[in-house]
Amino acid sequence: MKVVSVTPPGKAALVEVPDPTPADNYCLIKITSAPMCTEYHGLAKTKPTHSMGHEAAGVIVDVGPRASLAKGDRVVVMPQDPCGKCYLCLAGDYIHCQNPRKWQDICGCQEGRAAFAQYCIQQDWLCWPIPDDVSDEHASLACCGLGPTFNACHQLGVTGDDTVIVSGLGPVGLGGVINATHLGARVIGLDINPYRLGLARELGAAETIDPTTEGALDKILELTGGIGADKVIETANAPASVEFDAEAVRRKGKIAFVSWAGELRIRTIVAKGLSVCGAWHWNHQIHGRAMLGVLRANTAKFDRMITHRFGMSQIAEAFACQQTGQCGKVILDPWK
Repeated sequence: MKVVSVTPPGKAALVEVPDPTPADNYCLIKITSAPMCTEYHGLAKTKPTHSMGHEAAGVIVDVGPRASLAKGDRVVVMPQDPCGKCYLCLAGDYIHCQNPRKWQDICGCQEGRAAFAQYCIQQDWLCWPIPDDVSDEHASLACCGLGPTFNACHQLGVTGDDTVIVSGLGPVGLGGVINATHLGARVIGLDINPYRLGLARELGAAETIDPTTEGALDKILELTGGIGADKVIETANAPASVEFDAEAVRRKGKIAFVSWAGELRIRTIVAKGLSVCGAWHWNHQIHGRAMLGVLRANTAKFDRMITHRFGMSQIAEAFACQQTGQCGKVILDPWK
């Protein structure tokens, strides 16, 4: 099969590697839609690797002897390699599993867990079925395109009574705009990129603000009756953004961190009485029906959120597009 290979200094091309082979409860999936996420940030620093991409949807073409799914099933391929047995996995919070399976030993192959590829393998219980009325492309957004901020909205308890800041309007934050507006919230989008500020407004943000401009915080206070936003979904992944979020949220407000950068001082949390949570991936065992509701109700927004499509043979152009910042979600087709 063909996979994306990264070689220094930051170059990407396609190479041929052996097809993965399913064993045990693993399925072999022919990938039809591979959304691109944040891989481009580290492209210039990445060591030579074939393991690029972590979002995918496709169709099962082969199964191991213990797999519960069948050939022909359309699925979203969920990330990571959890054990399926610990208390976290059993509760559906497998993204935090501390005992990952050694899939290479189980399946006897070294390729198969990258999404920028024509095929991948995954355990049956991590292949989320796609209903007939949802396209592969839209369903593939149930990974990072929608998943982390969907989790954030549920942890924050977002409702139609809330004003929610989505801080950072990259491919993950734009999904946050869709998730929060789906729940009826008024969204204020923050970013320094004019293109993405405009795209966020098209996706339903009531207001968009560049937080680096003079008077940005005053504008948020003006929009919220002087008290600040009820809730914040932080996706910007920048220390300055975290500091701004802490000023922009109201006292007794809530912040969900999807991003991994920056620091929020304990003094600030205590002084403002904030509730803070981390939101990585979503629990499809508990919230599967709710995610399907988002997928079915927002098809027009997804078509606008996905701004570019490339064949995987155009991977260099796809990475270059992302690096311009003049895009929303970018989708790869592994068969073009």
